[in-house]
Amino acid sequence: MRIGWIGGLTRNEAQLARMAQWAGHTLDFHSGEMSGSGADQLRRLIERADFVVLVTEINSHGAVILTKKMCHRLGRGSLVTRSCGTGRFQSLLDVLAIRSDRTLAAAS
Repeated sequence: MRIGWIGGLTRNEAQLARMAQWAGHTLDFHSGEMSGSGADQLRRLIERADFVVLVTEINSHGAVILTKKMCHRLGRGSLVTRSCGTGRFQSLLDVLAIRSDRTLAAAS
């Protein structure tokens, strides 16, 4: 699954990407910066993503609004949270794994 991560601390990007990769996912990160080509990059990230994590604490208002609208319009699953560190992200990855297992079991 391709997970889009929008906002939050950029210093955590590498660790979050490793966690996602270890769980069998790909993580695309966007800082939430909207100036220059930031808005276009954000749109492309959301279009590629299967699921979006939107961190509101360290993010621009424009990025939050655009992300919510695009996720709704494209039918993307999303988690909107004030903050999200490695512990909460691991919990999310665990839930996604359980959801995937249930989907596979129901298809069998």
